Amino acid sequence: MATITVFESITLDGVIQAPGRADEDTRGGFTHGGWALPFQDEVAMRFAGEGLSAGGALLFGHRTYDDLLGFWTTTPDPNPFTGVLVQSPKYVVSRGRDSSPELAYPNSTRLTGEAGDTVAALKRDVDGAITVLGSAELTRALFAAGLVDELVLLVHPLVLGSGTTLFEHARVELELRRCVPTTTGVVIAEYSVR
Repeated sequence: MATITVFESITLDGVIQAPGRADEDTRGGFTHGGWALPFQDEVAMRFAGEGLSAGGALLFGHRTYDDLLGFWTTTPDPNPFTGVLVQSPKYVVSRGRDSSPELAYPNSTRLTGEAGDTVAALKRDVDGAITVLGSAELTRALFAAGLVDELVLLVHPLVLGSGTTLFEHARVELELRRCVPTTTGVVIAEYSVR
């Protein structure tokens, strides 16, 4: 059985929308894209790199898959993420609206249907670690279905006041396992889900 870890950059008011780029996700008129960039430092980059290099599979919603892989596969070398993202097994949850038969990147498998059902089957049928990157809607569905085992939050010292948040109406009890401060005020918190 697999272990599912959710990895998110988040503001103090819970926003996870578009941390990386101004044009990453403007849905709902969101104008704060790229909010995490000023807080990047060597500590956070090393932490993310260690997590990705540990191996395991990646799990995405279809929109995040297209955006994240599209960005990192067109970013000039060297960067610490492209090789891992391309080579890792990737699972992409899709409700079946996308009619394209092939996913754009190698080592990718589509999970068609509702996330609670398809990811529960995946978790039961594979071994090892599965990491969810971004994918707010998928993440909420996984929490609602009780499928998340671990949560890693990069908590940024910032309040945006608008945007997609990680939790809507879910109660989630967490146990802190590790906390790593960065030089820019970001706190990296690793939790196990109770």
